[in-house]
Amino acid sequence: MKRIFFLLATISFFVACSTNAVTGRKQLTLFSESTLQQQALTEYQSFLSQNKVVAGVSNKDAEMVKRVGTRISQAITNYYAQRGLAAELNGYKWEFNLVDSKEVNAWCMPGGKVVVYTGLLNISQNEAALAVVMGHEIAHAVAQHGNERMSQGALAQGLEIVGNIATANNPKYNSLFTNIFAPTAQIAVLLPNSRNQELEADHFGLNFAAMAGYNPREAVPFWQRMAAASNGEKPPEFLSTHPSDENRIAKLEGFMEEALSYYKPVGK
Repeated sequence: MKRIFFLLATISFFVACSTNAVTGRKQLTLFSESTLQQQALTEYQSFLSQNKVVAGVSNKDAEMVKRVGTRISQAITNYYAQRGLAAELNGYKWEFNLVDSKEVNAWCMPGGKVVVYTGLLNISQNEAALAVVMGHEIAHAVAQHGNERMSQGALAQGLEIVGNIATANNPKYNSLFTNIFAPTAQIAVLLPNSRNQELEADHFGLNFAAMAGYNPREAVPFWQRMAAASNGEKPPEFLSTHPSDENRIAKLEGFMEEALSYYKPVGK
């Protein structure tokens, strides 16, 4: 029992909730954002060294990625500053790179390190749709979703250790706990939280793209093209880290009025 108490006390000590300055939602954040940013920089540099980066000077697609990223990052910086939240972006040193890959993907690491894959451009098809995707990925970073997901995973592992110790003297219950806890935590907690993060990134990413002067209406046809490209080969939503295409599109349509309130085309 002493070991169990010690582990519970240790977990309780490290569990910390913070309120995200922009989303307003409480999050479990066990890790220092500055530490994650430093780790992200190392991983980002390693990734770029091992993949084919498309030169921005001579390639119109790479120039577009940098242009979109610069406009969105400036819009976010202004948005935070206007609300007295400039310190929330401490450590952000934005980088935007296009990588030659057929994979349909993009991502943003803590600290503003962004990669877009050339395969995504076949589906985005225009600059505004690309801005919607990049806004979404950047929203993941500024909303500290990576920190939150890592923290949830660390806490789940800690609770599993406690459970294994607590049932160690009863093989029947120990086996039951081991076999049920992991999938239950994944399906009932971690995956829904991941889907909630996706919708949160859709929401704020749409706003950020609009603030940067890109038409947020391009989000719906983009996700319709994504749905068509998947050919229905996706797991049921309750077993997925992402919301279903139908649910995502419906939510985006619900977010649209707010996003349009921020939208002012460049030059107008």
